[in-house]
Amino acid sequence: MTSRSNSFSNFSESSYDYDDKEQSTVPPSDRDELLNPGHRNNSFNGLLGFTFGSKKMRKKKPFCQEKAIVGLALFVIAFVGMNWWMLSRIQNSGRASQVEFRFLEDNSSTLSIREELLRLGLGKGRKPQKTSYARLLAKAAHSLAEGQKKSEPKDLWAEPYFVASSWKPCAEQRQWLPSEGKNGYIIVTANGGINQQRVAVSYVCNIVAIARLLDATLVLPRFLYSSVWKDVSQFGDIYQEEHFIDYLKPDIRVVRELPQELQSLDLEAIGSLVTDADVVKEAKPGFYKKYILPILHKNRVVHFLGFGNRLASDPLPPQVQRLRCRCNFHALKFVPKIEETGALLIRRMRQNVTRLGPLDRHLVGPFSKSMLKGERNRGEKVARYLALHLRFEIDMVAHSLCEYGGGEEERNELEAYREIHFPALVELKKTTKLPSPAALKAEGLCPLMPEETVLMLAALGFNRQTRIYLAGAHIYGGKSRLASLTTLYPNLVTKESLLSSSEIEPFMNFSSQLAALDFIVCTAADVFAMTDSGSQFSSLVSGFRVYFGGGKMATIRPNKRRLADIFVKNNTIDWRTFEQRVRKAVRQTKRVFSRPVGRSVYRYPRCKECMCNT
Repeated sequence: MTSRSNSFSNFSESSYDYDDKEQSTVPPSDRDELLNPGHRNNSFNGLLGFTFGSKKMRKKKPFCQEKAIVGLALFVIAFVGMNWWMLSRIQNSGRASQVEFRFLEDNSSTLSIREELLRLGLGKGRKPQKTSYARLLAKAAHSLAEGQKKSEPKDLWAEPYFVASSWKPCAEQRQWLPSEGKNGYIIVTANGGINQQRVAVSYVCNIVAIARLLDATLVLPRFLYSSVWKDVSQFGDIYQEEHFIDYLKPDIRVVRELPQELQSLDLEAIGSLVTDADVVKEAKPGFYKKYILPILHKNRVVHFLGFGNRLASDPLPPQVQRLRCRCNFHALKFVPKIEETGALLIRRMRQNVTRLGPLDRHLVGPFSKSMLKGERNRGEKVARYLALHLRFEIDMVAHSLCEYGGGEEERNELEAYREIHFPALVELKKTTKLPSPAALKAEGLCPLMPEETVLMLAALGFNRQTRIYLAGAHIYGGKSRLASLTTLYPNLVTKESLLSSSEIEPFMNFSSQLAALDFIVCTAADVFAMTDSGSQFSSLVSGFRVYFGGGKMATIRPNKRRLADIFVKNNTIDWRTFEQRVRKAVRQTKRVFSRPVGRSVYRYPRCKECMCNT
């Protein structure tokens, strides 16, 4: 391995490089026409329907000529004015209309107007921060304005490869007898966080697989309290406990709590507490049989604390691998409160049009029937929507070690955040020479900024009227950072804007339950676009869409390394070339393939253990 690849060992993402020549968008003949307005075949002549060189026409209908010229001039002025207005909103989004915004969505404190303006870059002594993509954003605005008269690309809302539809779910097939769970009890306390409700899936379903391997009884999982997200939600607040227990009966034994005689044991004192430090990452089944099974035989109980990424994807017995899939896609059902509100959000995104999506039943259970109530179906185009997971929260931004155009103030702010939340990363920076922000960007290891995301969507061909559901919360930079997205795509909504205060109130202060709502709406979307393929949330959404979607649920997984190679030319590339390169880069990520060895079945369920290729 080269020294270059070693420097990126902790920041890996598979991608490719290529380069395209820029092309002139104005042919020489057109340039001659524009420079010679009196030319007999000038484009203005054709537009107005007469020839400027004709004395006869000037003599007969001078008023018509003047009227047409004035009309054309007004049209050009209005068109240029609109582009200027849209761009000015992007660059100066933090003006008076944004004063009510609280930086980083921190509602716990109230900032004065002066402090607010200073934070947004509009106060005394500071100029408004301008995006480095101003030129491309102006071209995107122009393209979207023109695009209202054009149809979208043919395969924009569909998966381009028919072979995707040949894969069908088959994880429910069982070829073994139920485990008795006679070797003892397993407790797991999984890590929490903003994506706890689905990130924990890998922990929960991995521990289900281990319980089967060790013939142990599983106690219902618990979630660790996160000091960052301050969410006290437990397994039963998110998932239907009874369904989980009953569905897995043919596989493993699941109980709600330890037997009375084991509850008083000091598990750490007797050596039954197992932390992440005690288990190697991607541990194989043999590790658990060699080191964990003896503890079960001795103490009758083992408590896994943390348990992050502690079971290898391969090699694993085929039926145990299938159990993982069964747990993820069938055993975990959201509680009715979440299902009902999720169904409400989907219905509103579809503008109350009567339509049952292919994944609705799997996501919201009996509440999918509500999709059949509403206005008569006015056509699929009216009801469809795009869901976007913009992974640009401050934790992601700070941990990436990238730069996002905010200068010295941004660097200081992110470093202060790292010192509190990522002290190990701060120490690593002191002792190790890490790749520069520019190198990380070139390798595709930085999350896409909102400006880059909107450029990608515009280049792919989504028109200005596209309904977009934005998942996530606490976008770094807040409303001012989202200005380019909301300006070019005004029909952008969130769960907070779709629900009334009384509808969303039961979920407030429970980040994992709010994330469950995002998961439902994103998974049910006609198109789901992620901005970071390494995101747990996005990967699990796309895996669910692959498993139940029948090859019809379009997903956009941008290759950030390829996009970085395109974005670096933002000051010179013409819009047509930009469109072509972005579309090519995104299309190449849509190829249909079986799960690579060593990759997660939750993200890549196309494998013989989880799905059948018909």
